[in-house]
Amino acid sequence: MSIIEKRMEELGLKLPPFVAPKAAYVPTVRVGNLVFVSGQGVTRNGKEIMKGHVGKEITLEQAQEGAKICALNALCVLKETLGDLDRIKRIVKVQGFVNSAPGFDKQPLVINGFSELMELIFGENGKHARTAVSCNELPFGTPVEVDMIVEISN
Repeated sequence: MSIIEKRMEELGLKLPPFVAPKAAYVPTVRVGNLVFVSGQGVTRNGKEIMKGHVGKEITLEQAQEGAKICALNALCVLKETLGDLDRIKRIVKVQGFVNSAPGFDKQPLVINGFSELMELIFGENGKHARTAVSCNELPFGTPVEVDMIVEISN
């Protein structure tokens, strides 16, 4: 078991099973030592488990949990691509999109669910640059979608 997966186990976290994309894109693209991870929604086994607008049908706390699920989905995709999460040297950049009800302006707090989990798992190397923005709709009604860029070792 990798060091990262052991740390995740100690935190009570488990990677979901990998599910191939259902649309016309690839889960990751590698450019040199950077891996770009496609947007991950609040899904399990390829099915949405939470739908709605944050600040209306979804609470801030529920959306933060949704962002954590996005993080686990992103790590699942990286494990499928890299074979070993210990190859991740640093989380470089995260972009978070929040399906926001009118007047909801706490997008950074929602995406903290993702960011704080990356720091718990990867320590200092989990700290990253970030964007957190509002959207009036996201695919399939997911309340949160997050993509990321990671630096890897060869």
